[in-house]
Amino acid sequence: MKKHRKIIVSIAISTDGFIARPDGDVVWLDRPRPKGHYGMGEFFKTIDTILWGRKTYDKGIKMGMKAAGFDPEIKNYVFSRQPQESLEPGFEWISEPVKTFAQRLRAQPGKDIWMMGGGGIIASFLDEGEIDEFIIRVIPILIGEGIPLVQPRQRSIPLELLSSKAFPDGVVQLNYRVKDRS
Repeated sequence: MKKHRKIIVSIAISTDGFIARPDGDVVWLDRPRPKGHYGMGEFFKTIDTILWGRKTYDKGIKMGMKAAGFDPEIKNYVFSRQPQESLEPGFEWISEPVKTFAQRLRAQPGKDIWMMGGGGIIASFLDEGEIDEFIIRVIPILIGEGIPLVQPRQRSIPLELLSSKAFPDGVVQLNYRVKDRS
């Protein structure tokens, strides 16, 4: 039987539910990490594709993150409603509908797919039923305002807790499966 490629949001949030400050700043994430960096090394072994929203891509490039920072075999796709622009090598521009792209990508052989973020692209995939899991690392800090994990709109999407893990530095990792909504 063919393995279903999962689209997994793996992301850090503040305790009050934000992935970044209103201007996209994530300096509050710069903190000592425990050995094993919350299992990210193991997670990287399970993926071969990363999905980026354009604002997350722009912020990542400014911070010095490039495709070369990941395994060179990883495919990187940047989503935007804006006209195509020049991207760093190793990134591909996507403007087709989320559902069409996700179904085409899932049909290709490969490992799981990491939804990097941000809140807008996560919402678009979630609303189309194209997110399978969330791995959320809750950072013990309140930042007061910012970009929410999922762009706000009216929705009710049930989740099933698969696991939780507390780390010595106060970070709590929650792994949820998106329940079937049919």
